[in-house]
Amino acid sequence: MAVTVNNPLVRGPDAAVLSDIQDPDVSLTVWERSPPRTLLEGLAGLCPAHLPQGRVLVWLPDAAAALSGILAETPIGATVLGRSLVEDMLMLVKRFAAIAGTDLVDIRLDRLRHDACWKFHRDQVRLRLLTTYRGPATQIVPQAHTEQALRDQRAYRGPLEELPDGAVALFKGLQAGPDRGVVHRSPPIAGTGTVRSLLCLNLPSDTSPRLWEP
Repeated sequence: MAVTVNNPLVRGPDAAVLSDIQDPDVSLTVWERSPPRTLLEGLAGLCPAHLPQGRVLVWLPDAAAALSGILAETPIGATVLGRSLVEDMLMLVKRFAAIAGTDLVDIRLDRLRHDACWKFHRDQVRLRLLTTYRGPATQIVPQAHTEQALRDQRAYRGPLEELPDGAVALFKGLQAGPDRGVVHRSPPIAGTGTVRSLLCLNLPSDTSPRLWEP
């Protein structure tokens, strides 16, 4: 059963919680899942240079081939670990597409050594899915402290929550309505030697790459 915490955030251990993002009063849903430990541990043990990265705009029926193509450029492409990663990403792409009501998804798999979106912000999108496969996950600000975080930025010392390992977060952004979206940021990792693996799913936009072709 989903538990509402500091509405507009809803979380729960079942994938069905992601669909609660369709509630007009909800801006973030978090599926507190337990992904295969072999997947997270396998990626954690990889040489950072072997972590896959890439971006594709793809029709849903072509997503499996496009994701396999991204991994084919790395040493894990034909391994059990690689297949497990493709299966997990494909499952999330399908869930995102069903909830967003789209057959066309912008898929981005990042290998990050820097702070990425280090500023506290709300996304300039209608809907976005994030999950972290390796390294620290996205940090969110409790609703009562959002204005302070947006104002203070790096000087902010208020409460923060880092999403659990492997959790799946579905965010509304500002395109869903004024002041929509939960204020969040990428975890600060610059200079630490930490490397993150982050999956980001979006609806098509002006910044999407060209349509992927088999």
